[in-house]
Parts: sequence; structure tokens; C-alpha cells
Amino acid sequence: MISPGRAELWIPQHAGSPVLEVRGLSVTFTTESGTVSAVDNVDLSLAQGEIVGIVGESGCGKSVTGMSLAGLLPDSARVCGSVRLQGVELIGAPQSTLRAARGQDIAYVFQEPMSSLNPVLTVGQQIGEVLQAHRGLSRKKALARAVELLTLVGIPSPLRRVDSYPHQLSGGMRQRVMIAMAIACEPKVLVADEPTTALDVTVQAGILDVLRELRDRLGTTILFITHDLGVIADVADRVMVMYAGRVVERAPVDELFARPQHHYTAGLLVATPTPGRHAGTDRLQEIPGLVPVLSIQPDACTFAERCPAADAQCLASAPALTSGRHMADSGDMTGMAEITDVADMANMASLPPGHLVACWHPCGQPSAQRRWAGT
Repeated sequence: MISPGRAELWIPQHAGSPVLEVRGLSVTFTTESGTVSAVDNVDLSLAQGEIVGIVGESGCGKSVTGMSLAGLLPDSARVCGSVRLQGVELIGAPQSTLRAARGQDIAYVFQEPMSSLNPVLTVGQQIGEVLQAHRGLSRKKALARAVELLTLVGIPSPLRRVDSYPHQLSGGMRQRVMIAMAIACEPKVLVADEPTTALDVTVQAGILDVLRELRDRLGTTILFITHDLGVIADVADRVMVMYAGRVVERAPVDELFARPQHHYTAGLLVATPTPGRHAGTDRLQEIPGLVPVLSIQPDACTFAERCPAADAQCLASAPALTSGRHMADSGDMTGMAEITDVADMANMASLPPGHLVACWHPCGQPSAQRRWAGT
């Protein structure tokens, strides 16, 4: 096990076979009012030590995507596609395989620790339970390891706090306890679902520091789900933007913020408070409308009804998630065959291979911001 005082740090290397590989993931729910399509044909891969962010509004399928990886969705969900964790297929796997993987190979940090922690057990007992179940430790050794883990995640006076109940800790401390439980068995993949929501800025920064240190010390791969673009800019290596269950843009974090290509991404960015710009009377620019609740995924751009650049083409067919440069280099221009605007084609062709967008009329940041600002 990695001790809190270990000096040697793991050096991230985003190469080789992915730790987690998702292909064609689709999720539908059967409800009293009919079928709801929550996730549609999502592809995702995470390398060891990589932090990948998923962003989007509420209802875009972020949390459902994360929960489906380890089979945590209710019986009303129908999950299709492939999720391979270190080469082991999890979709359709028996419950014994999923139980062995949860906590041991893939672990979760949920949004609200007060509703996730057991109020009648001490935090030490709850952390120790994971170690007893997956590592076979005795109760005494599990409690000693719980103290080490509380130290690792930065909780002061861990020897005293290990005997505390959740209600005796602050919100930030409870979230650190959740992280300690999640990393108790040093999982390969950590899914952090809105781990900083409802925390003040200073506590939020502390939680992000803990996650970065876990990646650096243990080589943990992190899937970070949030609606906060500022958090993503601070912690992620790559970003996946979701809308209405689909991935609409995927790029390295610096590239996404420098050159957003999907109009939804551009809309999210201009709706983010900017120092100086929104200090006076300049209002934040909202995205009109709401995320649709779909019974089936249409053969159209699902963002078209809210997009300032939408036309008949966007309503007639769904654009593929692709890179213009990749198509130009390979000579396969079928994905750009219906992109008729010369400026749009030139813009797509200039994208690096790792920057993918699903849009018939992709934009650069300046033009996108002018469209959303109405100038």
C-alpha cells in the first residue's frame, strides 16, 4: 500500500492501453410516462493517471454515464454498449464480478456526502468496512489504515476524527472522508460526480488539491463530472462536453477553452462569470431554452432548437463527432460532405486530431462569443 509519507511520486504517462475504455454506451429508462433516452452512443477512454472531465447542464447524461460504468443504475435502466475496465467487460457481467470491481478497481465520490455516509457509523468504521470486504483486513488493521487514509486526504487530527460521526464533521471534511473511502483499495479508476458542489471556494480548492495529489501519488485515473467549467479548467487534462445524452465536443482542456467549436460549448463559456466583465451592469449571457427530455434520439442535432447558428441542415441529420484535420489527412471527407460553408470547412481542417466536434457549422471562440453576445 502507498503510505501518506511516501516521497516518490508517480509520473503521469498518458500512453499505451487505456485503463477504462467505453464504446457505444447507450442508456434508456422505462418510466410511467414512457421510455427516456439518457445516453446515446458515448465513446470514452481513460489512460492511467489521466483526469478527464465531463461537463454539461443538468439532464445532459453526465451522472448516468458515470453510474452506468459499474452497473449502479436501477433496474428500470437498459444499458447497451461496452465498458472494459483493464480488459474486463462490465456490461452484462454477473453481479459477483461487479461487486468485486466496485471499490477495488473502480470507486465513486458522490455529490452529497451527508446523504452518502451512514449517520449511525463512525467514519472510521465506514472506511474500514471497505478494507475488510475487499482486502480481508482485521477490524483493528482496517481502523489503523483508515487513520492513514484520513491523513492522506488532509483531515486534521485523524486519530480523533476517525471516531467521529458524519454529522460532527464539516461539509469539506465529509467530502474528504468520501474520497478516503473511495481510494481505500487504491482503485485504478475514480469517478468523482460533482464532488465540489455546494462547497465554498476555499474548501473546493482543497478538494481539487487532494484529487490532484492522489493522481500524482497513486497514478489514479479520474473521471470528473461537473457543470463548473472553472473547476474543469483547473483540474482536467481532457474535456468531454455532453448535451442531451450525446458527446458534442471532446478536446484537451487548453484547446477547448482556447478554441471551442460547438455552439453549446461556446454558450457555456460565455455564461461563465468573467472577472471584470460581470462586475458591473453587464449581464451573464444565458442559453435560451432547456435541455430536452427525449424518448428516442432523433436523426438531427439535438441542440438545434437552442442554437443561434442552426439551419435546415441541422434539423435534417445528426452530425458525427469527428475532427476535420483527421478527415483531410486521411482523404476521407464524407464527414464534411454536407458542410458547405468554406470558412466552416477551413476551421474544421485546422483542428488538431484530438479535438472532435459534432456540428455542421463549427465555430471558433471569437465568432461564437459574438453570436451568443448578439454583437
